[in-house]
Amino acid sequence: MRTRWPLYLTSMLLANAFGGILVWAFIQYGLPVPEGEQGGPRRTGLLVPVAVFGAGGVLSLTASALMLRPVMRWQMRGGPPSRREQMAALHAPLRQAIVHLLIWLVGGGILTGFILLDSPELALAVIVTQCMAATIVFGFTYMLGERILRPVAAQALTEGTFDHTLTPGVGTRMAMTWGMGTFAPTIAIVLLCVTQISSDVKFSAQSLAVSILLLCGVVILQALALSMLTGSSISDPVRQLSQAIDRVQDGSVDVQVEVFDGSEIGLLQVGFNRMMEEAAKRRQLQELFGRHVGEEVAQRALDYGTELGGETRFVAVLFVDMVGSTATAAERPPTEVVSLLNEFFRIVVDVIDRHHGFVNKFVGDAALAIFGAPLDRPDAPTAALAAARELRETLREVPGLDIGIGVSAGLAVAGNIGAANRFEYTVIGDPVNEASRLTELAKDRPERVLASGSALYFADDGEQSFWVTGEEVQLRGRRRMTLLAWPRERTGASGAADPEQARWIG
Repeated sequence: MRTRWPLYLTSMLLANAFGGILVWAFIQYGLPVPEGEQGGPRRTGLLVPVAVFGAGGVLSLTASALMLRPVMRWQMRGGPPSRREQMAALHAPLRQAIVHLLIWLVGGGILTGFILLDSPELALAVIVTQCMAATIVFGFTYMLGERILRPVAAQALTEGTFDHTLTPGVGTRMAMTWGMGTFAPTIAIVLLCVTQISSDVKFSAQSLAVSILLLCGVVILQALALSMLTGSSISDPVRQLSQAIDRVQDGSVDVQVEVFDGSEIGLLQVGFNRMMEEAAKRRQLQELFGRHVGEEVAQRALDYGTELGGETRFVAVLFVDMVGSTATAAERPPTEVVSLLNEFFRIVVDVIDRHHGFVNKFVGDAALAIFGAPLDRPDAPTAALAAARELRETLREVPGLDIGIGVSAGLAVAGNIGAANRFEYTVIGDPVNEASRLTELAKDRPERVLASGSALYFADDGEQSFWVTGEEVQLRGRRRMTLLAWPRERTGASGAADPEQARWIG
């Protein structure tokens, strides 16, 4: 950042030097000479132009130091800029250009006065030449300053508040480029021709042709330089945005772009950065939402909305609960209880996910898992029964943990239940109640896993072979009888446990 200031000040002096050389060369060799005269204004020499340029350079450096003092102070201090410091950084090129324009109007007036003492008949041509040089210096000062101080402006806009009224817009820049690069020199050519036609002064044909050719060369070169500077001020941020979009399409999620200025281009860059920030927040919310309600429910909410209500679905329900959790909480330190619960729920989530189920909620030390909602699963009972068997064996390996598991299947209502501003996706119906009652009953049985006859009936033959049915019981709160089933202990022909089913032995 510190290396920008010498380059900036040097460019300001070079812009003035370019204008000064252009004016002197044009006055000495480009102004048309009236017929029958020799030299004329060419006798002016270098003394007056050099003196005017030297004074203008001193004034330019002094103005730069005064205008950029707040920017220097901010960069030495660090942190976000104040409003005054931000405006000083963003307005520096335009303010410097205006200072140069005033210097050239005053200095050009002095230089014109000396020339007109020698050749008053060229008053209009000399004045137009000075005005043209002033506009050239103004244009190059602003365009070069804006280009060189772009990193400073980007830092000021990144660390401060954005205001799109701080710098000229794209339309204004294009108009300035046209006015300074094309309109002003063309007017000079037109006025030379008008002077030749309408005044008593008649220029020689050769000197007039040379003047017009020189002005045309100035138009071409100046318009090209200013157009390139203006084009780069627009194309560079657009190219930067295009590259940023390509990175986003390739999968990058933390893409940000520099804000070059306060114009419409800067507003577009700020909009892109804010869009990426909002996208990051949405991803975080979606991830957090998915952790709370499950990825399938989160995706369903994104795809179909979150209206209240439900639909009747055939689902399988698995309910798992810890045995003696109240005593455990009373006998152990709270940190150990929390650690045990976290390990318990971790295993439950892993097993249920592996069987493509959905852990709908955690209730204290219990968990409710659903198969067949929100996504349809024709093999929901099979998956729920297989998950129950694996869950029993996996949880047995956790020291100090005892559980009861209940599995049921049937028709239930699945959907968003609650108020308009607070609801959750859940399943309500007889299978949920039956699975809960079976869990309570399973806690008192050695198998620790009980399934209803309806869940076993709808499972495939392969899964049914791992289960054995028993008596019918009437569960609390239900009028119908429930056929109980639990995992069978299967052994090979020698009486030893079959290796393929040993993991399911109770």
